[in-house]
Amino acid sequence: MDTRTRILHAAADLLASSPEADVSTRAVCEAAGVGAPVLYRQFGDKEGLLSAVVDFGFAQYLAGKRAAKPSNDPVRDLRDGWDNHVAFALENPNFYRLMYSPGLSTPPAAAAEAHGLLLAVLERCAAAGRLRVSPELAAQMVMPANAGVALLLITRPAIYSDAAEVSARVREAIVTAVTTPDEPPRTAQPDGEVAVQPDGEVAVLAASLGALLRAAPTSPLSAPETALLLDWLTRLSDA
Repeated sequence: MDTRTRILHAAADLLASSPEADVSTRAVCEAAGVGAPVLYRQFGDKEGLLSAVVDFGFAQYLAGKRAAKPSNDPVRDLRDGWDNHVAFALENPNFYRLMYSPGLSTPPAAAAEAHGLLLAVLERCAAAGRLRVSPELAAQMVMPANAGVALLLITRPAIYSDAAEVSARVREAIVTAVTTPDEPPRTAQPDGEVAVQPDGEVAVLAASLGALLRAAPTSPLSAPETALLLDWLTRLSDA
């Protein structure tokens, strides 16, 4: 085990057992058997160390998400991703609290990767015609809600005692807000016919076309034309 990895293991063990979700560099150095100059040479400062520890702690979680095979229902995958996110937070509260700590001026790389993986699922929802808004706007709605629920469940367990129920209710509210139902709503007409009611049809189609265009390997449009069209489609889907 090299020096950097030994320091990360020591810091991760201390963080996991810390009641304040924090560690001192002195304690890390003692646990890793290195001097302070070695630690600072590897990580720059305490903030650099903590960011690296978060990435180290999230490695297994992100590896599982990277390896997950998409199902034929991207909305179900969106729900599963939410549940896995909350489960990781509950199992690793100190890593999770640190990941979203306002004390870190430089967000850990794990946060950006988690956002990117969510965006990929939402792109699939859009391509399938199941997204009401653009994937970018949907991600801005889903991630804060998911992280907010997870943080409240681990910091206020006495208030939110039924974690599964709370998480499921908020999840369904958000999923309903950003996705379309499996079947469009229908209403009976006076003549007995059943009419399909458009559910933000323009927005759904715009989000779908945007996702398909971004995923296409080639396009007859030039790069500026493609960028302009994508801008228009995003504005239509988010209107």
